[in-house]
Amino acid sequence: MKMFCYQCQETAKGSGCTLRGVCGKTGDVSNLQDLLIYTLKGISMYAVEGRKVGVENKEVNKFIMENLFTTITNANFDRTDFINRINKALEVREALKQEVVNAGGNVEHITHDAANFMANEEEFDKKAETVGILATENEDIRSLRELITYGLKGMAAYGKHALNLGYESNEIHAFLQKALAATLDDSLSAEDLIALTMETGKHGVDVMALLDQANTSTYGHPEITKVNIGVRNNPAILISGHDLKDMEELLKQTEGTGVDVYTHSEMLPANYYPAFKKYDHFVGNYGNAWWKQNEEFEKFNGPILMTTNCLVPPKDSYKDRVYTTGSVGFEGLKHIAEGKDGRKDFSEIIEHAKKCAPPTEIERGEIIGGFAHNTVLSLADKVVEAVKSGAIKRFFVMAGCDGRMKSRDYYTEFAKALPKDTVILTAGCAKYKYNKLELGDIGGIPRVLDAGQCNDSYSLAVIALKLKEVFELNDINELPISYNIAWYEQKAVIVLLALLYLGVKNIHLGPTLPAFLSPNVAKVLVENFGIGGITNVEDDLKMFMA
Repeated sequence: MKMFCYQCQETAKGSGCTLRGVCGKTGDVSNLQDLLIYTLKGISMYAVEGRKVGVENKEVNKFIMENLFTTITNANFDRTDFINRINKALEVREALKQEVVNAGGNVEHITHDAANFMANEEEFDKKAETVGILATENEDIRSLRELITYGLKGMAAYGKHALNLGYESNEIHAFLQKALAATLDDSLSAEDLIALTMETGKHGVDVMALLDQANTSTYGHPEITKVNIGVRNNPAILISGHDLKDMEELLKQTEGTGVDVYTHSEMLPANYYPAFKKYDHFVGNYGNAWWKQNEEFEKFNGPILMTTNCLVPPKDSYKDRVYTTGSVGFEGLKHIAEGKDGRKDFSEIIEHAKKCAPPTEIERGEIIGGFAHNTVLSLADKVVEAVKSGAIKRFFVMAGCDGRMKSRDYYTEFAKALPKDTVILTAGCAKYKYNKLELGDIGGIPRVLDAGQCNDSYSLAVIALKLKEVFELNDINELPISYNIAWYEQKAVIVLLALLYLGVKNIHLGPTLPAFLSPNVAKVLVENFGIGGITNVEDDLKMFMA
């Protein structure tokens, strides 16, 4: 076994990747990611102790959040980068340890290997083999530890985007570090870890609310928008991922250069923000979900900027046109780092674009989106009246992720089969399974309401809570809302935990349940929350509509 990873839905044979990740990461990179996480847990032990004596190191907070983000699926495949990050992590850990000691903190009881090992670079691979997922022998404890860790990865992703816009929460940092340290605490029982899992969900709600505040305060509330999916005859840059600050910087720096900008995959919702609409060279969206990029990046012709996870190992035919930034890394690709002034210089990618042919047209038309909570709540009277009159019988939350597996065609067929008096609430790249279908509207309300990126699942929760209030219900589960969610990676995990914390029950996950759920942990989720899988469209539709 060269590695062991089962953090994503596409993990090999539904049980775990052991030779090479289905995502494309090699065994050595997977192991180095495990070692980086292990080291972050060691740092967290000192951070927890430091808070007892008033030590709140903002650089350490940022370091832990950013580096946890790099281990998320499809973000960073660069071995050298992970070696550098681990070396830096050891330096950060020792400096924090000394800071805590100087402040009068007691660190003598912190004897765990994660807080003290000092393997050098030549020993990293060997060390990594001993600290991975399977180091926890008890299957249920391992399952809960990984469930929490993957939730924390999702939290780190959303927290880092907020931090990039100047928004952060000491409470979220403190919990992130407390929970990381707790996953190495052998004194904690399964019951303790279940409680910590629910607490992770609580902070998941908080971090998504923080990011929503950061995005809307900076760029305005998303508006109902018709997004062009055709092309113009200018050289262009394609931007993918989730980071809106990178989007803003790219639009500013390309203004007046003759270079157009298009969004791809999870960056599509940038089209909904008022602040970006003033740029005439912001054309619209090109392509579909992340897993189609091997085909679509080829046809785009110009350079591509990857701002966050969702990178597929690029083909040689267009590899020289892919640039990475932030948490993203891949050996051989040009990386655009943040300068000391906090800005990124995109001049190289802009000059590259000028030398390229315009994008090849792959489709024409428009898609509509921008139905975040502020917009939907402004239509609340219309929505409520449609429900009361029976024009809308049920809402289906079909948020989450898209992926390569053929079984995900289920979601396209499910959307087609839904009765015409139902409405789909969506967020994340799962929408690409049905957002270009002609599903019509109900009294002017489109039958697919796209709230935005995966983190905008928060909007869907806000909408549900508001409807609960309007209809004067005691329980959110009394609403005519069903949850049929497609998941893929760790940001979907924190969204799920957030929904569970909010009391939502009977969520169905597909196309398969997570491999990291042991039978006993899965049983707890089924018995306490009604978590279920999917079967086939006909039977599932009968079950949901019953």
